[in-house]
Amino acid sequence: MVLPVDPHLYAAFLGVMAVMAATPGPANLFSVANGVKRGPAGALAGVLGMNAATLVWFGAAALGLGALVTAFPAVFRIVSIGGALYVAWLGVRALRGVFTTAADPESATIRLGRSAVLDGFMVQIANPKAVLFFTAVLPPFLDVNRPAAPQLALFALATIGMDVITMSAYGLGGAALARRMAEPRFRRGFGLLTGILLLLAALLIVSRL
Repeated sequence: MVLPVDPHLYAAFLGVMAVMAATPGPANLFSVANGVKRGPAGALAGVLGMNAATLVWFGAAALGLGALVTAFPAVFRIVSIGGALYVAWLGVRALRGVFTTAADPESATIRLGRSAVLDGFMVQIANPKAVLFFTAVLPPFLDVNRPAAPQLALFALATIGMDVITMSAYGLGGAALARRMAEPRFRRGFGLLTGILLLLAALLIVSRL
């Protein structure tokens, strides 16, 4: 029986996705701000909006990446190598942040409107991390010898599942988590762990190409 996804690639993807989902960025910082202002119900509504945007991104990926895999496998391999380098760069950047005195949490301007769902959707649909994820991080995990649609469905399930968990945690944690990330010692430890895991993930990607 041929599985829809290469188990080794899927395991590597889960590791990368876990790190990326937990790393503070526009979506998670929005969750914190949204949770502080709107409370638990508003925080979860914002999570719903953000993951609706993620589904839109996966729909676009299913069309574009599926065609790329079928028509240009050589180009797809180059994109995959670029994705591995990008993940490694994220790891190096995280480690550099550990040893700099100006390693402040990533900032984002959050403007809350009337609808938590709409706010969440707009944050994620315009999130630079989402663009980079679908153009640089996701392609290396697709197996050119298997149908693209089932692979993308399983990757979407993992991505949305982890995003729901981490975004909800950030939102429900609210101000308490924001205060911890402001502590230099806690932030350095978080950055060190993030950097190491991302570098290991990049090695896993390259080993499968």
